[in-house]
Amino acid sequence: MQANTRHPAPPTIRKKQRRIDWWLVAVLILAAFLYAWNIWEAGSANDYYTAAVVSMTKSWHNFWYGAFDPAGFITVDKPPVALWFMAISGKIFGVYGWSVVLPSVLFGIGSVYLIYAMVKRQFGAWPARLSALVMTLTPIVVADSRTNNMDATLIYFMLLATDCLFLAVQKKRPWLVVVSFALIGVSFNIKMLQAFMILPALILFYWLASTQPWKKRLVTFTGAAAALAVFTLAWPLQVDSTSAASRPYIGSSDKNSVMDLAFGYNGSERLLGQTSGIGGTFGAGMTGKTNGKTTGGMPGGTAPGAGTTKKGTTTAKSKTTTKKSGTTAQAATGTPPSGTKAPSSAKGGTPPSGTKGGTPPSGGKAPSGTKAPSSTKQGTTANKNTTTKKSTTTKSKSKTALTAQGGTPPKNFKGGKRGNFTPPTGGKGRQGGPGGMGGNRRGGRGGMGGGGGAFNIGTAGPLRVFQSALGPQISWLLPMALIGFISAFVYYVDRKRKWWQLSMQQKHLGYWLAWLVPVMGFFSIASFFHPYYMIMLAPPIAVLAGIGLYTMFKQFRGSWKKWTTYLLPVGIAVTVALQAWYLTQYYTVWPWVLIIAGILVIAGLLATRLRRFRKTMVGVTLVTLLAAPGFWSITPTLAGESVAIPTAGPDLLSQGGNASGGLGSGSVNSGLLKYLEAHQGSAKYLFAVSDASTAAPYIIKTGKAVMALGGFNGTDPTLTLAQFKTLVKNGELKYYYSSGKNSNTTIAKWVAKNGKKIAASKYGSSTTSQSSGRQGGPGGGGGFGGMGGSGTLYQLSASDVDE
Repeated sequence: MQANTRHPAPPTIRKKQRRIDWWLVAVLILAAFLYAWNIWEAGSANDYYTAAVVSMTKSWHNFWYGAFDPAGFITVDKPPVALWFMAISGKIFGVYGWSVVLPSVLFGIGSVYLIYAMVKRQFGAWPARLSALVMTLTPIVVADSRTNNMDATLIYFMLLATDCLFLAVQKKRPWLVVVSFALIGVSFNIKMLQAFMILPALILFYWLASTQPWKKRLVTFTGAAAALAVFTLAWPLQVDSTSAASRPYIGSSDKNSVMDLAFGYNGSERLLGQTSGIGGTFGAGMTGKTNGKTTGGMPGGTAPGAGTTKKGTTTAKSKTTTKKSGTTAQAATGTPPSGTKAPSSAKGGTPPSGTKGGTPPSGGKAPSGTKAPSSTKQGTTANKNTTTKKSTTTKSKSKTALTAQGGTPPKNFKGGKRGNFTPPTGGKGRQGGPGGMGGNRRGGRGGMGGGGGAFNIGTAGPLRVFQSALGPQISWLLPMALIGFISAFVYYVDRKRKWWQLSMQQKHLGYWLAWLVPVMGFFSIASFFHPYYMIMLAPPIAVLAGIGLYTMFKQFRGSWKKWTTYLLPVGIAVTVALQAWYLTQYYTVWPWVLIIAGILVIAGLLATRLRRFRKTMVGVTLVTLLAAPGFWSITPTLAGESVAIPTAGPDLLSQGGNASGGLGSGSVNSGLLKYLEAHQGSAKYLFAVSDASTAAPYIIKTGKAVMALGGFNGTDPTLTLAQFKTLVKNGELKYYYSSGKNSNTTIAKWVAKNGKKIAASKYGSSTTSQSSGRQGGPGGGGGFGGMGGSGTLYQLSASDVDE
């Protein structure tokens, strides 16, 4: 292959003198600070996965299957590979919030290093340093690396697979291609089909970049495909081939199957919308449309002049728009779905301060179809009573109630069964989502509103990732990356070759573009995902922006007759404009400061263009471009945020880290716990409950088995009524706690009819938080469930079971 003589790559064959790159050391130290500082404030982090870590440290059986509870009754909704690292950390250090987050921190730092190493080999030190810095300062990368979710682990393994492929081409070692594809198989067992999103890029790159004859390339691909199949399917097939009685139920699957989980809940439903679990069709609740109007609100955060003050007084009011849907008026905000429980600080189930919408009645249960009166304004406090309107509970009117909540029921809707409601739609203000999911932030002007921003993903379309719902998490430098690709692709043209003969640098650039564009395309049309999934876009954006900045500075010194000379000022102008727009969602002055700084930078560059390029202007340019995303990135660190739905932004600082609310930070009713432990006797389970979010804090607190009958969402068909009765008859289960969620199931109805209701006075209502108080609703309770509110405890005995 002919060398690129015009822009040769750094020498890779001759022996290099090993020297420490202090710029890299500085970037890695910055990454370590952003990702690790304050993780001791993590509380229990995402308590759903933390409970699984507690359980997995109890036995090898639980470790292998990724069991949620110590008894191995049900698994979490993801494969166990990422959890294995957390369990190992928990076994070494003990299970704490920081110890389960530690693997994500290390994998996040490792990803920054891999970006540097891959770019340096082909493009040199400065493009590598810039790429690593951009990766480090990507807000969603910081937020994801501070939680015990799986995304930081997934990105590391995907980058490791990429690095192996690059080395396979550079060193002409085809066996590394097999290793690369095997690592993608491992990645599948972290977050399933999400790992396959870069497979087209991997295949295309090796086919174009390899110097092997095409027949040998086919042989290499055959071996790589075999490795991919083996490492992808080894765990799922082993689990699915094991009898159901000998393993846990596969959480969030309809058929107790890993493959069903992979292609259903974690597969097609991500694209088409959720038809199982917590809502009939998630697409209706997450499109960023409120009352038929398309919006692109920020993913949470209270903008200046809106929301509530610390004392609970309102600082601004928003308008409410209602729309008739059938016979029920649809509130702009919607209401919690049937059975939603309010956070512990709310009296009688009243939503927290700043809520706009209907008020659940005493007991914390919100009847399906509750709507907000037109007189209700945003910013009302938790102690202020509002008027509610109950809907009927009959199946014939269930669909009307669903419409009132802001979603369209699926065609196969059946009242009281799996997928029987959709989440509320859009609106501003904090609003209880499923199971009391109330975050302390604005929640944006779309998606699931105040549900902690969990599903505020903007409006489907080609520009979705630029919208204010997702953009502030990932897209600060996306324009620079796209323009940077054009710049770098032209810069690395080999003039001695035909125009269609690509240099090796161009092929590498093509790989990162082939990662970026399809993933952007998927998230532009997908119906069911979280904003923190945007970390999938972080590596290609970081690489293309870093390399592109380097080449644009080089090209800027060229003749005005060359169009590439204009790419740097254009890139700066477009990027600054987008960043300023994001800032307007929160601030009034800083956007103008950034715009003025951008204008001055472009003027300074023009003034120094004809002289020897000043390093000072390079530094000033970088500071201007990275100041806003850098500030966004440091907010999770300063707030000590570690939650189930991680985000970054100034709302974390204004709300003390509560903004993401999310699925973690459930609470423990200490009085109830003391009563259950005193009366458990020889029963296998401490108690049973409908959903994992309520069970998780008790597993973390006690290390004892708590049965989550319906898994994560409370809707998994784990047991039939006959099987449940058998457990009761055999004395394995003595207590069932009804938190009000999913109370329409056959088992819940049977328990309410036949169980002995235990008076609340016998166990009191003292509530303690499993978290640091930085997540969830006020007081640290609630979370995505928890038992901070009122519920009903039932005692079950063999005499209750019909012979």
